Amino acid sequence: MLKYREMTAADDAAVAKLIRDNLKKHNLDIPGTVYFDEGLDHLSEYYGTSERRYFVIENAQGEVIGGIGFAKLDFMEDTAELQKLYLDDSVKGSGLGYELISVVESKMKDAGYKYSYLETHDNLQAAIHIYKKSEYAEIEKPKEVVHSAMNRFFKKSLI
Repeated sequence: MLKYREMTAADDAAVAKLIRDNLKKHNLDIPGTVYFDEGLDHLSEYYGTSERRYFVIENAQGEVIGGIGFAKLDFMEDTAELQKLYLDDSVKGSGLGYELISVVESKMKDAGYKYSYLETHDNLQAAIHIYKKSEYAEIEKPKEVVHSAMNRFFKKSLI
């Protein structure tokens, strides 16, 4: 049985490992990605406000096998950025990516956001497939993008 819950400090190491392992497998353990973000090992300190939240999925053994978050996007009005959707290899292809997106979009709406925005990379074809199937439309790169290695950008109306 899977359990969805908000991230706590006890999850920091597991979430950081999950993210780094995924990025490394897709040759994205490079500068300009979250792989080298200073705060990656302490994500719970960043998330946990009304404007920023992160959710994890635990398996029956209590292990973190996935996560997704959102944060207010300052350069787009009424928009939250969908952030850090990662899954353990053991559950990829199970539909959990779609479930996580649905969960986080609901939380975004509850927080008052009208749009969801995300950044990704060509190397993450499975993620791009999920985003498109989840009705995200590709947009041009915003000039404010921080993670310089990202090269695909999407937006979706939540209303």
